[in-house]
Formats: sequence, structure tokens, C-alpha cells
Amino acid sequence: MAKFVIEGGHSLKGDIYPQGAKNEALQVICATLLSSEKITIHNIPNILDVNNLINLLRDMGVSIRKEDKNTFSFSAKDINLNFLETEEFHKRCAALRGSVMLVGPMIARFGFAVIPQPGGDKIGRRRLDTHFRGIQKLGAEFTYDAYKKRYDIKTQGLTGTYMLLDEASVTGTANIVMAAVLAKGTTTIYNAACEPYIQQLCKMLNKMGAKISGIGSNLLTIEGVESLGGCDHTILPDMIEIGSFIGMAAMTASEITIKDAHYEELGIIPDAFRKLGIKLEVKGDDIYIPKQDLYTIDTFIDGSIMTIADAPWPGLTPDLLSVFLVVATQARGSVLIHQKMFESRLFFVDKLIDMGAQIILCDPHRATVIGLEKKAALRPANMMSPDIRAGIALLIAAMSANGKSTISNIEQIDRGYEEIDVRLNALGARITRID
Repeated sequence: MAKFVIEGGHSLKGDIYPQGAKNEALQVICATLLSSEKITIHNIPNILDVNNLINLLRDMGVSIRKEDKNTFSFSAKDINLNFLETEEFHKRCAALRGSVMLVGPMIARFGFAVIPQPGGDKIGRRRLDTHFRGIQKLGAEFTYDAYKKRYDIKTQGLTGTYMLLDEASVTGTANIVMAAVLAKGTTTIYNAACEPYIQQLCKMLNKMGAKISGIGSNLLTIEGVESLGGCDHTILPDMIEIGSFIGMAAMTASEITIKDAHYEELGIIPDAFRKLGIKLEVKGDDIYIPKQDLYTIDTFIDGSIMTIADAPWPGLTPDLLSVFLVVATQARGSVLIHQKMFESRLFFVDKLIDMGAQIILCDPHRATVIGLEKKAALRPANMMSPDIRAGIALLIAAMSANGKSTISNIEQIDRGYEEIDVRLNALGARITRID
């Protein structure tokens, strides 16, 4: 098990470029299965989850070529459907939650899909009902084999229909959209997720010949087409990584510039950090974070304690709440962090408490943070990363602590952050990777 050894207490300075968006990459790579023609995707992040998905598609028969460091071309002309029945396919899908988005393209193009119960972060229940019910409404039949722990999906042909999703699931919406683009007739999806990831997927599919309207809203209309062609697509910078860098700069009293941030795609993320008292400036398409010795959490207009809560887009993404929580530990003031979607995502706070943070875990969804005002630095600690987002939050905490900390199970961090130790060390961090 690999680990990081972090010598904390050092400020960062310089420019950093965010990687391509992990969540978008998983969606658009799955979408390459919808066409037999060449699809080129730029700005693919070199991270574990994405690399595992690329290797899985390669073993399914997709011809994949690495054009340069972050650009790949895909040609899904000859797919080996027999591979879906193998133990190797099941094992690898079960370890990669993004593999669930293979269902939409496979059922749309081949009328057949197999998917084991997918894995991923251990952050509470992450049900698949939205995915499956939407695809069922298009005309697919699902059966579950409890012994093999897998779903078999078949159809004689998908037909467009109206559906109202029970939740605005990002991956659920992506899966349904990818199934609907080749269905006969028109599909209307109400309460669709509208995150930038979904917008990017829809724009890519339209470049391939799909007919999707309502992009950017929660009402998507899809006119099915006979087939899709190839295209070139560029992935947006990862807004979760951008948010992580903003929080990291504040927590370590650093001065950094996040380059090519696509600020207009970040929604309310910058303003949410401003509520914690963090200063940031937009310079062209860059975000400049000046050094701050102290930042003060805002309050509501009536003086009551500030609440930072996640919500479907254009609300605040839940993937950043772990960062907001750890950054608040060194602020002046108090804040209530309300994680509504995943009931296990706040359980990493016990590690921060061991480091000296003042946090009250109210229940699985809410934590009250009383800021230390940087009067007392966090203590170094030995920790284990439970998931991607908690992992980066613990790394931020360790970088601000005085002394040496270790974080084990950093494979979880590698799943979502490209060479994070190398890039941060270039700014002045002192992180050693031990394999």
C-alpha cells in the first residue's frame, strides 16, 4: 500500500494547471462505444480511474491510440461481446464505479449489456435505480443474478419516451442520454442533471450527429438518430481540483495562480469560498489566490451561523464539501457543513479531530466546525485515505500541520488527482511518495 509522507508548514507559490475533469472523462470515454468511427478526446487526466476505464475498453475490443500525453483516439469498430461474460470483465467493472455508464452505450448500439454491481468510493449508498429505470422506460429489460452479483440487460430495440427522473443523478442522466441518442423517436428527460459534465457530454454527442436540445437545463429533448459518427472533443478543467487548490492555498497561506480555469464553468464554487473569507481574483481565465494569514467565515444577514450545503447543479457540488470542511478548521468563525447526498462522507472528521481540529459531528450528514483562527496549527498525524475527496482534504490538513504526517492508501487519491505530489512539490510542498 503506497503512502505519502508530508512535511507540513510550508507555503506554496507559483502557477498550477488543473487536470482535465475526471467525471467528464469517464462519461465521454464511455460514449465512444456509440460509434464505430474515430473519436479523439483531448485533456484526458492521467489518473487511476480513467486509466482503468481506458484499459477496460481496450480489452473490450476498442482500438485506442495515445496521440500525446493527454490525448487519445478511440475506434469502437469491433467490440468483443464475449469478453463481457468473462470473470476478468466482472472483476474490473466491480472495482470501477464509472463502469456503470457502459450500460447506456452498449444497450443502445448492441442491444445487450452486462454489468456487475459497481464499486468505487465507500461513501454510503449510491443507488442505481435512476440509471436503470430510465433505460427500462426506453425499452430495455433488466435481470439481476444474485449469485453472480450482476445485471443482464437486453432489448429488441429502444423507443423514445417521456420520463421524470426521481433524482437529478449526473451519471444516471449521462447513462440515459447515451441510450436515448440511438432510440427510435423522441425522448424527453425532465429533472435531468445539468452539471457542466453533462453539458459537455451532450455537446460531444451532438458533434457526433446526435440531436439533443435543452443543454444546460434540467429538461433535455433527444431525437433519436440511426447512427453516430466521429468527432474531436476537449475535456474541461476539473472544477473539483480547482476548488481543492483554492482551499489548499488558503489553508497553507500560499500565493498561487490556477491557470486556464474556465472560470465561467465553476458556478457558485468561487463565491462559496468567498463565504469562508477566502480572497480570489479572476485575471483573464486564471484565478489568483493571494497569501492570507487569516480568513474570516461570513455569517447570514441576521448574524446566524453560515451553512455550506451541497445541492444539484447549479448548487454546490458535494465533491468539494470535504475541502470546505478542512479549510474551515483554521478560519475565524464557525460554519455548519451539511452533506446531504452521502451519509458516510463526513466520517473522516475523526482524523481531523485527532489533529486538533474543533469539529462536532452532529449526525452522518452534518458537522459544525469551530475555526482555530490559525492560533494553533493542526498536529501531524498518521492517517488513511477513505475515498478520493476525503483523501485530498487530509492532504491539505497535513500540508498545514507543523511536522511530518503520513497518509496511507493514497491509491484513493490517485484515482482522482494526477501526479498531485509532483505538481504540488513544484510549488514548494514537501510530499514524498513511498510505494
